[in-house]
Amino acid sequence: MSEQDGQARQAGPEAQAEFSLQRIYIKDVSFESPRSPEAFVGQWKPMVNLDLNSHHKVVGTDLFEVVLSVTVTVKKEDGEVVYLSEVQQAGIFMIRGMNAEGFAQTLGSFCPSVLFPYAREAIDGLVIKGSFPPLMLAPVNFDAIFAHSRQQQAGAENSSAPPPLVN
Repeated sequence: MSEQDGQARQAGPEAQAEFSLQRIYIKDVSFESPRSPEAFVGQWKPMVNLDLNSHHKVVGTDLFEVVLSVTVTVKKEDGEVVYLSEVQQAGIFMIRGMNAEGFAQTLGSFCPSVLFPYAREAIDGLVIKGSFPPLMLAPVNFDAIFAHSRQQQAGAENSSAPPPLVN
């Protein structure tokens, strides 16, 4: 083994990105059914609106809490809310050794992708306990949402920049 190989091995583990899930938990949960019991009578043709949001904060050295907020609002054809279900699914993740873009991608896309199946299960359980048909939320492409968010941020930064000075 050459001296360069030994130096590369010593530097390798420090330069490698590390990621691990420490804990997953529900931070907040809510279910409202303002039209019960009337909602159970008549034909069921729901209009479903899904709202997703995520945020994160530092909770320790290389530890980050990521919270995925999922709100499902179901309305009847007349526009009245049948039920509203909200879950804030959270996780604590250890992340270190990533460049800025990888770090942002991990917090903004990968972590919410890990949390979503848990939030989907919690929402489905709430809906069933509310005596409504199961609500099987489709998978979500958090990579596409993250990319779109980055494009919007870049566009906002470009549009808020002062116009160039002309001499």
